[in-house]
Amino acid sequence: APRPPPPHLLRMRRGEGPGWLLSPAGRPYLDSILQKNQRRVFGLLEHPALPPHLAAPTVTYKLFVSGKSGVGKTALVATLAGTPVSPVHHETLGIEVTTVYWPAKSRASGRPVIFQLHFWDCGDGALKKFEHLLPACKEEADAILFLFSFTDRSSFEELPAQMSRVVGPDEENLVKVVVGTKFDLSPQADVTERDVTAFEGTWGVPVLRAGSGPGAGAGRGGLARVAPLLDALVERLWRRDQITAGIAPRDEGSPPS
Repeated sequence: APRPPPPHLLRMRRGEGPGWLLSPAGRPYLDSILQKNQRRVFGLLEHPALPPHLAAPTVTYKLFVSGKSGVGKTALVATLAGTPVSPVHHETLGIEVTTVYWPAKSRASGRPVIFQLHFWDCGDGALKKFEHLLPACKEEADAILFLFSFTDRSSFEELPAQMSRVVGPDEENLVKVVVGTKFDLSPQADVTERDVTAFEGTWGVPVLRAGSGPGAGAGRGGLARVAPLLDALVERLWRRDQITAGIAPRDEGSPPS
């Protein structure tokens, strides 16, 4: 069952990602996820360290990254984690789990929250070969990221079938988000903004965008690129938990998660 959020943490502020983190108030939280001015890679038992008077609650979510081979699943996770992106594509042989810590701020209380995001990435070939991998990736998952590439129209056209194949009728509580990778390669784009708008209107699922540059999420400067996507993910998850806990009503006319 989804975890209800603490009552004093209600909404995440929009647009406060890199701005708040780079402000004097957010600087300690930014420093907690950096090491030598680069994003810190946390071990299994490690977490951001903050002074006692700045301690913030940690909320954990599991996100499964789904998509056909070559759309950039592993590269996206590396970018969000601030780790180097390999310039050469290699099929992920099994399941790789990457933990990303992301500080954000509560709209209601103004208190920071540390989000611990576990991204589960599994190669498309391995998923097709071993039947037990998909259930393992979805077990106790909070969200599924469906990826397509702006430079591969077939990956976009396959989204409806992919979503139907991955999400069962009894898994509607999963937050579903579509992420378009390589959107900055406009001369090579096979998917238009009109296509994206039509998809959102038909399926009621938001489409986020991610660039393709190696090391796009690394360092302090890369925060501006990853913050919109990470902020959107944690806000969507947070909103789902508020609705489930009865703290916030579902907006009339808003698309289901």
